[in-house]
Amino acid sequence: MALTVAGMSSDHAALAVLWGKSNAGGQPNLLLQHLLDAAAVGELIWDNYLAVHIKRWLDGVTGGRGRSFFALLCGWHDVGKASPAFQCKVDHLAQAVRAAGLTWRRLDGQSMRWHHTCAGAVIIESVLREAGWSRDAIGWVWPMVAGHHGLVPPRRDVFHAVGRFRDAQGHGAGWQASQAALVHAVVDQLGVDLPGLAPLQTPRRGAQLGLAGFVIMADWIASSDHFVGVFRLSDVTMAEARKRAAKAWATLELRGGWGDAPYQRVPDLVAVRFGKAARALQAVCVEVAEQMAVPGLLVIEAPMGEGKTEGALAAAEVLGQRFGFDGIFVGMPTQATSDPMFDRVLRWAGRVDPGLPVGLLHGKRMFNSRWNALRQSTHFAGIDDLGCEDEFALADQGRNVRATHAPAEWFLGAKRGMFMPITVGTVDHLLYAATRTKHVMLRHAGLAGRVVVLDEIHAYDVYMSQFLHEALRWLADAGVPVILLSATLPPQQRESLMRAYLQGVRSARDVELPSLEESAGYPVLHALTATGDPVTCTSRTATPWRATGRVAVQVLQEAPGDGPEAVVELLDHELRTGGCALVIRNTVGRAQRTYQALADRWGADEVILLHARLTVAERAARTQKALDLLGPPDEGRSRPHRLIVVATQLAEQSFDVDADLLVTDLAPIDLLLQRAGRVHRHLRPGRTRPPKVYVAGVRTQPDGPPAFPRGSEAVYGRYLLLRTAALVTEAVTAGGWSIPAEVPDLVRRGYDTLPIVPGTWRPATDAAYEDWQAEQRTRQHAAQQFLLAGESKLGTPTLAGLHDRPSGEAPSDDELAAVVRDGPETVEAVLVRQVAGRYLTLGGRSLGPTGDVSDNTLAEEVVGSTVRLPASVTEAAKTLEPLPGWYGNAWLHKARALCLDDRDSAILGGRRLTYHRQLGLLEDKA
Repeated sequence: MALTVAGMSSDHAALAVLWGKSNAGGQPNLLLQHLLDAAAVGELIWDNYLAVHIKRWLDGVTGGRGRSFFALLCGWHDVGKASPAFQCKVDHLAQAVRAAGLTWRRLDGQSMRWHHTCAGAVIIESVLREAGWSRDAIGWVWPMVAGHHGLVPPRRDVFHAVGRFRDAQGHGAGWQASQAALVHAVVDQLGVDLPGLAPLQTPRRGAQLGLAGFVIMADWIASSDHFVGVFRLSDVTMAEARKRAAKAWATLELRGGWGDAPYQRVPDLVAVRFGKAARALQAVCVEVAEQMAVPGLLVIEAPMGEGKTEGALAAAEVLGQRFGFDGIFVGMPTQATSDPMFDRVLRWAGRVDPGLPVGLLHGKRMFNSRWNALRQSTHFAGIDDLGCEDEFALADQGRNVRATHAPAEWFLGAKRGMFMPITVGTVDHLLYAATRTKHVMLRHAGLAGRVVVLDEIHAYDVYMSQFLHEALRWLADAGVPVILLSATLPPQQRESLMRAYLQGVRSARDVELPSLEESAGYPVLHALTATGDPVTCTSRTATPWRATGRVAVQVLQEAPGDGPEAVVELLDHELRTGGCALVIRNTVGRAQRTYQALADRWGADEVILLHARLTVAERAARTQKALDLLGPPDEGRSRPHRLIVVATQLAEQSFDVDADLLVTDLAPIDLLLQRAGRVHRHLRPGRTRPPKVYVAGVRTQPDGPPAFPRGSEAVYGRYLLLRTAALVTEAVTAGGWSIPAEVPDLVRRGYDTLPIVPGTWRPATDAAYEDWQAEQRTRQHAAQQFLLAGESKLGTPTLAGLHDRPSGEAPSDDELAAVVRDGPETVEAVLVRQVAGRYLTLGGRSLGPTGDVSDNTLAEEVVGSTVRLPASVTEAAKTLEPLPGWYGNAWLHKARALCLDDRDSAILGGRRLTYHRQLGLLEDKA
């Protein structure tokens, strides 16, 4: 059905001049064309991307008309551009609008603040009221229009404020008729009955937030360079818009997850996906997922090395296929733990669907070899005109075939990573979804059709847990199933996580959680579901994969100066005839000093140092070397005669190495047990050395509590260290720990409030407890100011006012990460050498007088020299800028360069920073 100008009334004639894009492929684009393009893209998102779960609830609230309703929402998103505040922005286009009879007074600066998102909400509210839609229906729909630029305003800032912006909104019969005509033109072109399309009910707020993200997705695609401007109304038709959208969709190569095939039970899903018969825990994971009545929360607690990951992936597939979810997001505590998980998920995805796009989300993903292989094969389809950056700008643009599992280029633009059907990344990306930041709905759209899997869930402190709890509330509100994994989860933490999820299900702050049997066993699974009023929490145990064994525990007394001599002496004795040891220190400085002493004793070839102040390329290479040398025995690895890995907490989680003995600084009991999980991690034939754990970083005192290194207390606090020291002291007397049998009880006692320390420690422990409690309250309060909504907003029916409190985008990834991870803000810099007026890489390759990196290989080497700077120089580091030759480079144009002299040193913020090839970044007073 074509639209023509001849014989039109003035309000319809206005459609021929109201513009939406001033420059779309070299020419302006009519506003109606852009709206129809977005509606057509919405239809394709429905047909080719949305998970069945999302379609079901949209059909449910619209009486089976979800596709038309969604397309209409997408088509309405920009109707507010039919207002003077927008139409006056480009002079020659504004003249045509005026000539059509749509005039306005001169707008002052205040009037120009009236954004087209607010104008659109006012227009939609008026038209829908005239169409007979209910107040409730209008109440949740207008925020979809008002929020399509990433911020949802409160009702007062739209409908109460419009009176102050009458000139900017467009008052008078001509403007109002033209605005209504635009809305109805989209309705007519889609061939829907507007009164009959009114929603029958209000969807849950979590679902609304994801829907708002999909509207933005449609807008961004329809705003890309694939949609050339059309400025003749007779050429504007829905049929043509659908052709344009189909061509763009095919070029962008977008697709959803594994589809909507009905779930078919197989005898052993784990064996099908991973090539090995399911262990008892893994089989129970599948069984519980098959028995859950509705999507819910599944908590898997099992020993280190038990196979939790495989069980969780199998359970996620079952839940997804049963309830209409078609992908997963796997969140890990750190970048270092994300990389090996990505490799495992990549292999699993190939068994589920060989064509599934798989993404990796963290800032240093370019140094993951498998991700790089996908990156090199990604078809470059062109990026949109929204200023979104893409790290693939350096890739070969001549390819036209996307390799298996390679994500479409569009998914790799800014803020789009969560849209990939299968995604592994740092948990930060989930926690960002719990923050009140611009475009937060994009993250929720990416999660809406996925099963969320979070590993190492014990690793989140009280500050991060506030964001995790908020994320769980929103995921539950949207009906998204969540799987949590941990080997050492304190009961209090498990209860708080389950309570947060149930709050989301109930949309209420006060909920009653069913009691759990703490003596249920280990490994154990807890499944939380709620159907109507009943809340069901089922606990299932499984037989451990391997029998409980005794791990010897001893305290390693160190000198008061915290020197590494005691560790060197111990390992000199333990490894004299060979063996592999893991040494974990709580601070970078202690790790560096220990490595230096051990390298002096054994030679650098037999010692590997890992910590966060290595360049990213060096850290990735050393991590891979450690995994290759000390990984599982069934992958053809040759184990070294002798090797010592010295690391910080990087080796604490998801670090699949198998050591003969562990030397570790004291840490809270759950983390200490995680570290112990690297000892005898795998069944290795012929091993005769018994497992041993030596606990350092604790100096016992004859008449009082032990002393700890200052760095350890700064990281973990004195209270938890004292309780763990008491448990370690018990273990020394008892001859060690029985692992995994004793793990749940040890963790419970470590975090319980019942006294466990000796009497002479009591006064110091009580004082430390008071300090710890006060700090916990302070950190909890500090996090709550950044939460997306918080407990007080549970039960709010719509998204109106979601960004009512001060909000905005964090200006950098570092600052956004600082929001969800409590601690001093740090900054990354790229290290280059500056010698005789020329720039060199750390490896000595010339970058010329401007730092030019036009060669891709050279650019990767430069980026690989990125290092995180100490917190003490953060403010000074913010003044660092890219080298002149980096501007225009997709990887480096925003990077900060730290120029080192010929001794690899620089003065920054009153500190001397030196990069040592073996030790990493060193810091001293200038």
